[in-house]
Amino acid sequence: MQITNLIHFKNLRGDIFGGLTTAIISLPLALAFGVASGAGAIAGLYGAVCVGFFAAFFGGTPTLISEPTGPMTVVMTAVVAGLTAKAASPEEGLALAFTVVMLAGVFQILFGVFRLGKYITLMPYSVISGFMSGIGVILIILQIAPFLGQASPKGGVLGTLSALPELLQNIDPIETLLGVITLAVIFFVPSKAKKYCPPQLAALVVGTLVYLFFFKGEDVRIIGEIPMGLPELQMPTISLPNLTLMLVDAVMLGMLGCIDTLLTAVISDSLTRTEHDSNKELIGQGIGNLVSGICGGLPGAGATMGTVVNIQTGAKTAVSGITRALILLVVVLGAANLTENIPMAVLAGIALKVGIDILDWSFLKRAHQVSVRGTVIMYGVMFLTVFVDLIVAVGVGLFIANILTIDRLSSLQSQEVKTITDDDDELDLNEEEKQLLDRANGRVLIFYLSGPMIFGVAKAISREHNAIENIDALILDLSDVPMLGVTASLALENAIVEAIDKGRHVFIVGATGSIKRRLEKFGILKRLPPHHLTIDRAEALRQAVALVEHNPFRTTNMSEGSTASA
Repeated sequence: MQITNLIHFKNLRGDIFGGLTTAIISLPLALAFGVASGAGAIAGLYGAVCVGFFAAFFGGTPTLISEPTGPMTVVMTAVVAGLTAKAASPEEGLALAFTVVMLAGVFQILFGVFRLGKYITLMPYSVISGFMSGIGVILIILQIAPFLGQASPKGGVLGTLSALPELLQNIDPIETLLGVITLAVIFFVPSKAKKYCPPQLAALVVGTLVYLFFFKGEDVRIIGEIPMGLPELQMPTISLPNLTLMLVDAVMLGMLGCIDTLLTAVISDSLTRTEHDSNKELIGQGIGNLVSGICGGLPGAGATMGTVVNIQTGAKTAVSGITRALILLVVVLGAANLTENIPMAVLAGIALKVGIDILDWSFLKRAHQVSVRGTVIMYGVMFLTVFVDLIVAVGVGLFIANILTIDRLSSLQSQEVKTITDDDDELDLNEEEKQLLDRANGRVLIFYLSGPMIFGVAKAISREHNAIENIDALILDLSDVPMLGVTASLALENAIVEAIDKGRHVFIVGATGSIKRRLEKFGILKRLPPHHLTIDRAEALRQAVALVEHNPFRTTNMSEGSTASA
């Protein structure tokens, strides 16, 4: 793989169409996140423009779309609420909050300059899953009050939950109806229609039109007038009594932005078969957030939904992200007044759906089947994220996960030292195996794994499997793998599913004992014919060669006897 040049004009049509499509998707989300954060709808728009433009221009992932996201909005909401409560006035509190955004950007730039990008995502999946799901729960809870037509209670999550009986007693039927209509549109837009109109935009338009035609004279809370034109620049504001709190918030915001962005960058890599530059991406994100704070905008990060849509609509370079930001800038400069009649309940419905989507449903459904320890960590991190603190949640989760991993590795070392050595520079093949690979003529590839497959090697698995092209059969050799972690299992599952989807024959060699049980719990073995699970690598090669020789018409460009190691 190679790092793609971020900006060129060889794919101009696809990039412009991708930028236009993602701009349409971003508009309702930017408004919703701006209102949800407490900084105002215009802050969401400024954040979408500033982070989107500068992260695309200076970043290291060609097709990444950066904007205010659900996780970043949740943290920004807490920052705004906390500093506003401690400041002399709401205006000063907001100025302090925007300074935190600037500091978060500076921290991200430093992370990139000191080349810490590759370490940011070295987290167990159970911790990431619990953290993200916890943020989803927070976002859902914080939307309850505006969804029911009332102002958000003080105290964040705990304040909302304690005020829930009162909120239900004083429910506003009209605003709640508008929120329900918004959710219904998002959930039930036909799949074919989604290609032409994003569900969030459809919900925004439908909810606003229902208000204008049926409830215009009622007491319904709306966005109101949004100032058009260039933003009023926010100079850094430092409060010595709150300096420690501001620095902690900035580090938390910066770290979350790094995690959110690099996870999305990995998804972009898997879809485009390229490799992003983590450190350059962090510098780009940091510049974007620094400028966003100066312009009074929300912090942002790589957005999964926008990035996937961008790629699917044909974008290949950063021109798409720049185009998207410029389109939103036109809205800010000349069309912001068109949004003033949007009901707050409609935006709450959109944000609530984002919270639901942030929940890691895929892992939540099967975590208890995969790993009891992983499940405990995930739910523990989720609980701490919602009810205690985001930094505490990640810190405790990482500590426990690493202690458990060290314990398991120590146990393996004491029982069988040779199984944890990492000597995979060359694959030692016997004469029969070499002859079989020669007969395969490059159409069979052995994916050899050795040593404990813990969360730290999941990225290597993904990188090697992304490099696989033009083969007919894939042999996964797990003979020298003594431990298979949850995160590595997910990476292997992705590799196997992609190979099967592309019509390749997949064989697994040497999966016994706990490795076989882990594969069974993930349902991986059910995807393969029983005879494709073997103990002997030569047997798998014999079957694979027989299959490809039976279909001699498919040709490849791979070198003969290819092997890969991770």
